[in-house]
Amino acid sequence: MLPSQMKIHPTAIVHPQAQVDSSVIIGPFSVVDPGVEVGANTVIGPHVHLTGITRIGSGNRFHAGCVIGDSPQDLKYADAPTRLVIGDHNVFREHATVHRSNSLEENTIIGSGNYLMAHSHVGHNSHVGDHVIMANGALLGGHVTVGDRAVLSGHCAVHQFVRIGTLAMAQGGSRLSVDLPPYTIGAGLNELCGLNTIGLRRAGFTQEQRTELKRLYRALFYARSRSSSAFEQMLLEYPGGAAHVLIEFLAASKRGFCSHRTRRS
Repeated sequence: MLPSQMKIHPTAIVHPQAQVDSSVIIGPFSVVDPGVEVGANTVIGPHVHLTGITRIGSGNRFHAGCVIGDSPQDLKYADAPTRLVIGDHNVFREHATVHRSNSLEENTIIGSGNYLMAHSHVGHNSHVGDHVIMANGALLGGHVTVGDRAVLSGHCAVHQFVRIGTLAMAQGGSRLSVDLPPYTIGAGLNELCGLNTIGLRRAGFTQEQRTELKRLYRALFYARSRSSSAFEQMLLEYPGGAAHVLIEFLAASKRGFCSHRTRRS
């Protein structure tokens, strides 16, 4: 499909080698570089830059000033044709930025149904799941993994290689340099302040499931010792699927994980 046949503002620039579906709307002064693929029913607002080898699914919305698929902020990067892959029905608000990966072996990946608010940033090689919310100014360093339905509140800062578990929530201004476990609420510097009870309820967890997770939370995060044998024992004591997700997440942690906030801290 030729650019002249699309719904493109006359001031926008779409490279002839870009693959843009005919239903895509492109606003004024936006730029779509070669190597970019844009799926059906996507809306690209004004002053958006889509670049790099970037594959974008259908039904996405890019608000003013987004920069998507630019090179990674990594001094080791040497202009390799690395990739960014974005799913369907995501919203990228004003000036959100997402960088492609720093190596050919791994992509930066954004799932589907996510909402990235103004000035949020996803660093190279990060993997963001589905239905994740990143509020204004939330920042992911390189190689960060974010589980489904996690919420990162305003101005959270997540260090490189950190994992955010499914249905976890980080309070505004949180700083995370270790893993944030599933179903929990992170606060301050690498601290926990309990379970994400409201998120669990909205996700359809029953009262029985939530009660089991509360018991497990106390057993895991109030204890001073968390050996691998302790995790194995807890897998036997807590048969629930959600409990196993939490225990296995902690057992697989390489950076360590957040600890429960005490009165002294």
